[in-house]
Amino acid sequence: MKVIRWLKSFIPLTLVFLLVITACTSAPSKYDEVQKDTTGLKAPAAVEKAAEAGGTFNQFFPESDGKYQVVPSQEKKGFAEYKLKRDGETLAMLSINDTISLPAAAAKYENSADSIAGFPSVQQGTTATGLLVNGRYQVKVLSRAQSFSAEDRAAWLEKFDLQGLSNLEANTKAFRRAQKKAAPVITPTPPLVKKPVVEPETVPTLVPQPAG
Repeated sequence: MKVIRWLKSFIPLTLVFLLVITACTSAPSKYDEVQKDTTGLKAPAAVEKAAEAGGTFNQFFPESDGKYQVVPSQEKKGFAEYKLKRDGETLAMLSINDTISLPAAAAKYENSADSIAGFPSVQQGTTATGLLVNGRYQVKVLSRAQSFSAEDRAAWLEKFDLQGLSNLEANTKAFRRAQKKAAPVITPTPPLVKKPVVEPETVPTLVPQPAG
């Protein structure tokens, strides 16, 4: 009887313990929230060994200014991202990524007729604006608030230290090798050789002479 009573008193404690464990494991972590905020950006994974370290890009981001806060969000090899916040609201995501692992990301700027601060730029959908530095480093601003317009994105792109980023020369040889590897091989067509025109020989015309 004592054993049965002990089991009856132990079962409720076990259930409470299981509920606490389940609640702890299901609660989202701070990292999960950051991932949720940055999912829309679809940040590319830099797999090339020659890709710049994400920490290298931190110095080129805009600084917090007055009512605007520029807050670190995500960093990995070849990629760095910050949140642009005002009064606790995330207005936009600011990022720099090394396109060495994805030359196609840089290729979309080749025929761009637009530029920002002297660098080729493109609109990516209706919420993102990007530009390319040194044919390699993509700087992007992604709107998160509806009030954050294309003009706002362009203005914040100009706040990056683009000239400093353009002086980043590390691993440029490796980048050129990656571009060359990704580019299609085009076999040059040999030039047409014109054959010299041979003029026909001129046969003198014989004029009959009167008999003497």
